[in-house]
Amino acid sequence: MFTGIVEEVGSLQRLEGEQGTHQYRVSTTPAFAEGINTGDSISINGVCLTAYDVQADSFRVDVSMETRECTTFGTSSSEGQVNLERSVTPTTRLGGHIVSGHVDGICRLEARENHENESVLWISIPEDLSRYIVPKGSVCVDGVSLTVNRVEKDRYCVTVIPHTLECTTLGSRRAGDEMNIEVDLVARYLAHLIEDRG
Repeated sequence: MFTGIVEEVGSLQRLEGEQGTHQYRVSTTPAFAEGINTGDSISINGVCLTAYDVQADSFRVDVSMETRECTTFGTSSSEGQVNLERSVTPTTRLGGHIVSGHVDGICRLEARENHENESVLWISIPEDLSRYIVPKGSVCVDGVSLTVNRVEKDRYCVTVIPHTLECTTLGSRRAGDEMNIEVDLVARYLAHLIEDRG
């Protein structure tokens, strides 16, 4: 379980490996790697993966075919800079919202409006996820907890403050970039309960 509050931006590189499961090396700072043990869950651009072969400034993860099919790990944007967050502990502040790291799909940055003290990002909504995106609701994009401002037919917008732009990969995203999306877990459960009641 995660909060969507990114701890660090690391670097992701695919290693040569099996055809089914792909292996990646994640390079990070010693301070971040020091808090990781083999078997720990790490959010990488919003995808919950298991760390192993932990070194002083890096660790490895395996990405299954299933994960590649529904995340950006299966696209050309799977390497480069990534948002990192270690899983929550009983004493962690829940500064964002409850994030499982189980990505629902891929969205696309449609437009970016840069202002003096913030950026407004317009992001596409995959059709099967549109009912979970509501104004003032939460959404997780590439592992970043964000609040939805406005919703249109097939897109929504979020406002990103300077700190988040500086400390995550959202500062370098451009129109056309693909990103991982996880809808609000509470919204998903509520929709399921309502459907069950007819």
